[in-house]
Amino acid sequence: MTSPSETPVLDTLAAMTLDSVERCGLPMDTFLLTRIAALVAMDAPPMSYLAHIGAADGTDLTAEQLQDVLVAIAPIVGTARVMSAAGHIAEALGLAIAVAESDMTSGA
Repeated sequence: MTSPSETPVLDTLAAMTLDSVERCGLPMDTFLLTRIAALVAMDAPPMSYLAHIGAADGTDLTAEQLQDVLVAIAPIVGTARVMSAAGHIAEALGLAIAVAESDMTSGA
């Protein structure tokens, strides 16, 4: 049994994600695009997208590829889900920028 943590939910989610990455044979950019497509289909909140932004930094993933995924799945998930996702992704990017700026300010 593992020792108790102050963030058991986050720790569990991180472990599940790591296990998924290790068991999946997709290249990381394809893996992330697939997960983003699933988030769109679920109408996930901005925090769910935020969890994938950091992982995308280490890949060659482009904004154009993300847009292509949204275009590809729009006929399946619908306009409302794609528009909602675009807003959530923009909010997640804003949060990521704010955190990065805060880190830079506190580190200076």
